[in-house]
Parts: sequence; C-alpha cells; structure tokens
Amino acid sequence: MFQPRAQNLGLAVAFMLTACAFIAASTLMAKLAGTARLGDPLHPFQVSHGRFLFAWVLIAATAGAMRLRFEQPNLRLHAIRTLGGWAGVSLMFAAVAYIPMADATAISFLNPVFAMMLAIPLLGEKVGPIRWSAAAIALLGALFLLRPTSASFQPAALLALGAALAMGVEITIIKLLSGREGPLQILFINNSLGLIAASVAVLPFWVMPTPAQWAALAGVGVFMACAQAAYVNAMARAEASFVVPFAYATLIFAALFDAIVFRTRPDAVSGLGATIIIAGAAVLAWREARLRKHQTAPVPR
Repeated sequence: MFQPRAQNLGLAVAFMLTACAFIAASTLMAKLAGTARLGDPLHPFQVSHGRFLFAWVLIAATAGAMRLRFEQPNLRLHAIRTLGGWAGVSLMFAAVAYIPMADATAISFLNPVFAMMLAIPLLGEKVGPIRWSAAAIALLGALFLLRPTSASFQPAALLALGAALAMGVEITIIKLLSGREGPLQILFINNSLGLIAASVAVLPFWVMPTPAQWAALAGVGVFMACAQAAYVNAMARAEASFVVPFAYATLIFAALFDAIVFRTRPDAVSGLGATIIIAGAAVLAWREARLRKHQTAPVPR
C-alpha cells in the first residue's frame, strides 16, 4: 500500500505552482503545433499523440531507473481515467488552436464542477445547496466566456467545455484511485494506456511533422510529464483542499505565455468570466475542505 509523504505546505505550494507553469507551457506548445506558426496545422489527435508519446518516454525511463514495482493496479479504473484524460487533452488542444489560451484554460476549470455532478451517480455522494450554488456560479462564468450571442459566440469554446467534462470524469476516477497506488505507478500506467489510445486515434490523421513541429510535440509531452510529476508530489505533501486552489495560477501563466508568443490579451469579458469561474470553484474547494474536516473529526468519547 502506498504511504503518503510527510506534510510540507511550502514545498507543496512550490510543486503546484511549478505544475501550473508546465501545464501552461505544454498548452502553448500544443497551440504552436495546432496552428500555422510552425507549418501546416497538425490535427488535435496528432498533438495529443505527441503529448502521450514523449511523456511516456520520459516517465518510462524514470520508472526503469527507479526499478518501479507494480502493486495491485486497478486496470479498469486506470482505463476509464485514461480515456477521460485523453479526451480532455485532445479537446483542449483543439480549443486553443482557435480561442485564447486564457479563455480555454478558464473554461477547463469547470472540471471540478463536473466532477461534483458525476460523483452523485458514480460515487453515491450527496450534494448540498452550497456546492450546487458554487457550481451555478462557475457555470455562469462559463456563459460569459462562451459569449452566447449571434455576434460573438465562439463555437471552439464548446471544445474547451467538453474538455472540462472529460477531465471531470478523470477527477472522479482519481478519487477512487487516491491513496491506493504510488504516484509513479499511476503516471506510468496512465501514460501507457493513453499512448495506446492516442496511437489508434491518430492513424487516419497522422502526417509527417516539420522539425519545428517535432520539437513542439516533444515539448507538449515533456512539459506535461513534468507537470504531472510536480502535481502528484504537491498532492502527496499537503491536503487537497489546501493545495488545489493554487492550481488556478495556470490561468496566469497561460495568459502570460499567450501574450508573449501570440500577442493575445484577455478582454474585459474574458476577465469577468474567468473571475466568476474561479470564484465558484473556490467556494466549491472551501466546501469540500469543510466536509473533509467534518468527516475526519475524532468521534467524541
């Protein structure tokens, strides 16, 4: 059985902020590969294939060097989680090719809302009025980013919404896996299954990338592998309720990278929508922390 590491709040925050920077960098590489900046745009399935291919190489090398020993992995749960993760990154990479990274990243922050909803039928959890209110607030923010008017509606934003839903499925399954297996085992199995799924999906769309696109695809995979490693290390060193809110820093890094490379700056509507989504997600995180504290409180004697 996996034994969690000792609590270290400062190190947990550092790991989470590092993960945020790597996630934004990976998304930036995906946008470069999926647009015409480095050659003919690659299909989102080919970008997600590159993400899993190069991440798998790095993680497999690490697992070999550390002589990873598997401890009763639940392959069925890993398969469901991987399918959600693969669908999520593929839709996200498709979205950022058409809309600003900050908008797509903000919409993807709806994933804990969808995870909360999915936990009702899948995990048998009960959701009270505070959590439903938090979900409603976050969804309101998404409406701002979707811009649902005939003059400003962004169809590509629906791809980011689909990514959030798929990632919500992944989060729900992670809840079932948490505490049962070690981080490296989870990363290796997830990326191995993801590479298989991505390799099958890319077959009808694969074309020979340019050298610059190969570099971008390598960046997608390596940066995401580093992000995953930093993320699981952050989660291992602090309670999720403390460290997860720092994940919203991804939005800052995404907006920064998008502004530097693509000269894209969020407008007032994007800022308002992102703020509302983060507010709703923050209320949800606060409520989850309160519930966890109540559930783990000692029984009076």
